[in-house]
Amino acid sequence: MSFSGIGYDCHRLVPGRRLVIGGVEIPHELGLDGHSDADVLTHAVIDALLGAAGLGDIGEHFPDTDERYRDADSLELLETALTSVIAAGLEVDNVDCTLIMEAPRLGPYRQEIREQLARALNLPATRVNVKATTGERIGFVGRGEGVAALAVASVSAR
Repeated sequence: MSFSGIGYDCHRLVPGRRLVIGGVEIPHELGLDGHSDADVLTHAVIDALLGAAGLGDIGEHFPDTDERYRDADSLELLETALTSVIAAGLEVDNVDCTLIMEAPRLGPYRQEIREQLARALNLPATRVNVKATTGERIGFVGRGEGVAALAVASVSAR
């Protein structure tokens, strides 16, 4: 039997922060604002994974009111979430995610992001898909004010 979950996250772009997407630091004049490293793509993957396993959401597991998670590495949070999924008797089948961002372009970093997420999920990179699109200059993403991400994860009983 298999189960699917959906994840979504968004963060504002601000000066003075690093831009971390899928565990990869991308050179840019703006970074993502958040309690942890604000890795919007990894956060969406975490929520999709937890949702597929029926284990709540990222805010329940890693609340932004807990100082232990200040500037936390989101790939480490993903690894912790994976441990919970495995403890529930499930394994990850695949993950598909989409980043929505005006700039910078994700193309040069896509494969490294895919590999980082796959490593954290203990999956071959062929079972982790990373796509990117823009906001077509519409809304907060289109105006370059923030970044959003969507993810779908499938898990099955071991």
